[in-house]
Amino acid sequence: MLEQVITRPDNYAPFLLSQGIRFGNLLFISGQAGAGDDGKIVSGGFAAQGEQAFLNLRRALEAGGSSLKDVIKVTIFVTDMGRFQDVVALRRRFFSAPYPADTIAEVKALYDPAAMIEIEAIAAAGQTEGR
Repeated sequence: MLEQVITRPDNYAPFLLSQGIRFGNLLFISGQAGAGDDGKIVSGGFAAQGEQAFLNLRRALEAGGSSLKDVIKVTIFVTDMGRFQDVVALRRRFFSAPYPADTIAEVKALYDPAAMIEIEAIAAAGQTEGR
């Protein structure tokens, strides 16, 4: 059975997207960019956007009954692969060993021309005991 993950605010609803979908003990989180609660990309460049994207990812995971510690796989999209070391620093800050499987890809653009990073994830849900 599919269960929709909803966060407040839910900036995805107008676009007919779910923040995430829970299927059994798996949680699939839609791409999370560096947008604040108002839906606008935060100022402050890549570092600020990256931090906000990870905070948004954490909020969506928690809304689905999971956490950053339960992430199995992430895909991180950046508009400039020159920011690779910044992505590694963000991963070090928000994840811990064993680190999730990861794909990092440079894309021409994201949904908002101001967005520089977007993160999607697959996580275990309801498995936080003992972690």
